[in-house]
Amino acid sequence: MKRTDAIEPFRVMDVVREAQRYDDTIHFEIGQPDLPPSPRVIAALHEAIDDHRFAYTETLGLLALRQKIADHYRRDYDVEIDPGRILIVPGTSTAFLIAYLLTLDRGNRLGLPDPSYPCYKNFAHMVDVTPRFFPVDSKEGYQLSPRQLQGTRIDALHISSPANPTGTVYTPETLKGIAEYCDAEGIALISDELYHGLVYGTPAASAMQFSDSAIIINGFSKYFTMPGLRLGWMILPEPLVRPAEIIAQNLYISAPTLSQYAALEAFDYDYLTHVRDTFRKRRNYLYKALSPLFPIDAKPDGAFYLWADVSACTEDSATFAQTLLRDTHVAITPGIDFGMNGTEHYLRFSYTREIEHMEEGVARLRKYLR
Repeated sequence: MKRTDAIEPFRVMDVVREAQRYDDTIHFEIGQPDLPPSPRVIAALHEAIDDHRFAYTETLGLLALRQKIADHYRRDYDVEIDPGRILIVPGTSTAFLIAYLLTLDRGNRLGLPDPSYPCYKNFAHMVDVTPRFFPVDSKEGYQLSPRQLQGTRIDALHISSPANPTGTVYTPETLKGIAEYCDAEGIALISDELYHGLVYGTPAASAMQFSDSAIIINGFSKYFTMPGLRLGWMILPEPLVRPAEIIAQNLYISAPTLSQYAALEAFDYDYLTHVRDTFRKRRNYLYKALSPLFPIDAKPDGAFYLWADVSACTEDSATFAQTLLRDTHVAITPGIDFGMNGTEHYLRFSYTREIEHMEEGVARLRKYLR
């Protein structure tokens, strides 16, 4: 069997393509913020263009940007990070691939929660690694517990907090337990923290606070509202920096230069507070509006997703999502994108559009279900 035969389609992108057929589509499908980045980011981007900053940077990325990221971790997490341990990448998807190449050999086993972001398992197949799924559900807040890992054979573990698709956030206690277990068992811990900042209660903890050997992945697409600039970062254990740099040299030489200069102004905390408050209001609206239509067994504490149980309507969320799009022009992501653990009974709603847009979508759904 070819390696590519095991790679599954990312069905949300099929929904995106189909949704373009209708002029009046209501969008709940794509996980992309609609807010612009800080005006300071836009000004920095224009300045970089005017100054003709079109050359490659060094592979690790602009030192000034890596220092800004280190300052951010000191401010938000009270941890000191050497900027030399930070690698700037063209989007976090590239970081996943680098992390797997660094920590896993062919035939190794990668632990993943189920449900989880679909690209994780697909990247595992690309590098001839076997995904090992751990079911998570509402009973434990969709958090993988250290207890579930005991007695299993895995070589690396990849988690996300806040999680896609559920929006749930790992408690510091659970995250600490996972980090300590992985360190004790020699399991590489990869922590996807892309939605940090978009947290609506107690700020999320970083695995960096509990383990210096964890690989931390974050980026500018979500909280910093810069998805099209394709920029992320990795924080690496010191022994893995040079191997990661060599992999990156071969994969992409360096991350986009203009994006790096723009990101120097991304840490505009007054503007970022506005971003978080906007998405908190949208979450509160959509959670209240959808709950009478579909049970939501985990109110999201972060990101911008609602994981809605549609089992009263269907046994096949993919077909149900297609029907809703065809009949109501409301685009929603089917749960089966995210795993096999009951996902055929779920839809993922993104609250990445203004409330007025979502109100129209909810009205159409309410009318259709009636």
